[in-house]
Amino acid sequence: MFGFRPEGRRVKDIDPIVQITPYLMPMRCDAQVFLDHEVEYETLMRYIAKKAREGVKITFMEIIIAAFVRGVSQVPEVNRFIMNKQFYNRKELTVSFTLLLNTPDGSIEENAVKIFFDPTDTIYDVNARVQKAINSNRDPVAGSFVIKLASTLLKVPGLATAVVGLVKLLDRYGLCPKALLDELPFHTSMFITNNASIGLMKVYHHIYNFGNTSLFFGMGKPQRYNTVDAQGNPVRKCTLPIGITADERVCGGAMYARFFAAMNKCLKNPELLETPPEQVFYNNGCEYHVDKPDNVFVPKTEQDTAVQA
Repeated sequence: MFGFRPEGRRVKDIDPIVQITPYLMPMRCDAQVFLDHEVEYETLMRYIAKKAREGVKITFMEIIIAAFVRGVSQVPEVNRFIMNKQFYNRKELTVSFTLLLNTPDGSIEENAVKIFFDPTDTIYDVNARVQKAINSNRDPVAGSFVIKLASTLLKVPGLATAVVGLVKLLDRYGLCPKALLDELPFHTSMFITNNASIGLMKVYHHIYNFGNTSLFFGMGKPQRYNTVDAQGNPVRKCTLPIGITADERVCGGAMYARFFAAMNKCLKNPELLETPPEQVFYNNGCEYHVDKPDNVFVPKTEQDTAVQA
């Protein structure tokens, strides 16, 4: 309320043309734009194989998330959201995704998790955070906050409608407790779904009107095709397709272009993600930090140097 929310602060200096868009398109589903992105599969596959030989298992999704974190560290304007027609700079950097539970009978049950990142995170930090979240939330018996909440609400007819309506009302005016927002996966910088892990094509996923997600990434299974190089010679390529859905109201197209350029640079050269960015940029009044995770992988070269010292 009054420009203050647990996860954000009102944007006070913004282009009037951008600022008026929520009045023209009041809901996220009004403002969805869809983008195609194709990542060079062999580049990432070689990098993953190299890291495996060094002793760390890195996944395609972790590289995508790490590139996203790096992009936000350079273009923080993308890490905004719109609520009640007002623009907010996010005071956190989060990514949500769904994962399959380890059910005893092999039945398909899902859980949704949200992970907090620091803008200085490397690929090794991202790997440690993601693996910890997956290992902590795959047990169907323990259940996460989201599963327990949904199960409780659905036991009483009409309770889910009432509670969701109340949360949406409180959220609209910035009155939701931070503890609740920290658990809800729909209040996040980016939501990602890894369809490649279950053999499905990429998707252009809708952005939820519930919550404040402004970006949704849908990874698909690798695609192989024939093309020609600059000399006209036939070549066979393989790409990892990603369908991206963005809220076009959040910032101008030039900012999105800078953000995706920063991401693409890291996806073409994933080694860049092994070190923190030289400089981190924050939106005005919204600097944030997250403690580094435990048990972060240290490359062998660094371990050898530490032993010699």
